[in-house]
Amino acid sequence: MPKMTIEDLKAIQEKVKQQKILREGVSNARIIIHMGTCGIAAGARDVMKALLDEIEQRGVKDVIVTTSGCAGLCSKEPMATVEIVGKPPVKYINLDQRKIRKILNDHVLAGKILTDFALGVGSEMTY
Repeated sequence: MPKMTIEDLKAIQEKVKQQKILREGVSNARIIIHMGTCGIAAGARDVMKALLDEIEQRGVKDVIVTTSGCAGLCSKEPMATVEIVGKPPVKYINLDQRKIRKILNDHVLAGKILTDFALGVGSEMTY
């Protein structure tokens, strides 16, 4: 293993700082892309890429994007869950690149749940 450089240490330090920010809850929202085998096969990687591209293009700083495994609804993949501080989580289904961009813009940034794409809100209510 080669010796670490100052640049390597700075990169590790920056990564740890970012992880600390995520743990302390500095963000206003978290979007979880479900990336189980079924989700990946259904196009979850394209959904994730579109989301990350949109966040970067818009300069959004207070949204965390994470992944999870299968949510147990393989026929509804690709799926994402949106969690906004102080609001119940919303699970979105049958996503594509256009839909995830709309979810970011309309739900996460503007506060409007997109019922056409949503499976359910919280743990009790479904559309």
